[in-house]
Amino acid sequence: MERRDFGRLGQISALTLGGGGLGGVWGSTDRDEAVATVHAAVDAGITMLDVAPSYGDDYEAERVIGAALRAPSAADVQVTSKVQVHDVPPGGDFTGLINRSLDGSLQRLGRDHLDLLLLHTQLLPRDGSATAKDTIHWESYRESVIPVFEALRDSGKIRAWGITAVGHPQSVVDALTSAPRPDAAQVIVNPLDLNGDMWIYPDVAPQNDAVVEAAGAHGVPVLGIRVVAAGSLTDSLDRDLPPTHPAAADFTKAAPFRKLAADLGTSAATLAHRYALSVPGVASVILGVKNRAELAECLSAEADGPLPADVLTALKSLRATI
Repeated sequence: MERRDFGRLGQISALTLGGGGLGGVWGSTDRDEAVATVHAAVDAGITMLDVAPSYGDDYEAERVIGAALRAPSAADVQVTSKVQVHDVPPGGDFTGLINRSLDGSLQRLGRDHLDLLLLHTQLLPRDGSATAKDTIHWESYRESVIPVFEALRDSGKIRAWGITAVGHPQSVVDALTSAPRPDAAQVIVNPLDLNGDMWIYPDVAPQNDAVVEAAGAHGVPVLGIRVVAAGSLTDSLDRDLPPTHPAAADFTKAAPFRKLAADLGTSAATLAHRYALSVPGVASVILGVKNRAELAECLSAEADGPLPADVLTALKSLRATI
């Protein structure tokens, strides 16, 4: 598998195994299959695993990774997890919250450090023009969160820190361009730029392409997330959702994308993953797979290489119509 530069953490595989699927967020799976999927991913050359305490009931994704990495034959891989820190509603002891969350993750994972700890909270606009539940103000991020992350990195308890770069676009760009900058950023990267239930600013257009460009211009490695838009860019949704759910609505919207994939003789998921792997500035694409069959499809997509220019042009034209 291709390796790509990832800043402070050296080189990582072009694919990262995410924990949403392993934790049962994207349809049902079981512990044995999830652990087997981790082993298969590592055997195939994946070198980074990305989880979060919120992925699955009772921290299931972290428990899956912990079980997989405790196996006698477990390979040495890099592990990412996250922490949710917000001051809407008002927060409290940020230092204690971050440390307690990190300690819990390390215990479940069976490790003494994380390679990457990400802020899993959306940034609000700096001018106070919008607010939403479970978000964080710019001042709190800069004055209360960053110092804790930097201290944890200096202590060796984490090797790097980053952000989930899905908050208010200008605040996210400011975070990526203002020192101290994060060591990594997770950014939504998919062919139709569908943000689904992650987008909380109805009066502001997402600017994911600009975020990727800002990250690249300032040396912040990008992990591509929501590559199949929570299942909306697959051949069929793998879970029952009401028609009004953002993923269901996006699935309906994406019908022309599925037709294009069929015309190209490929699956929608394969086309989406190959697109994300073709985007300049994306260091690794995070997979939301929950079993070995889904993993195999993604591994095949990576092996097929970047999309040709004519397909990228067709996808760009299709995005403009959605």
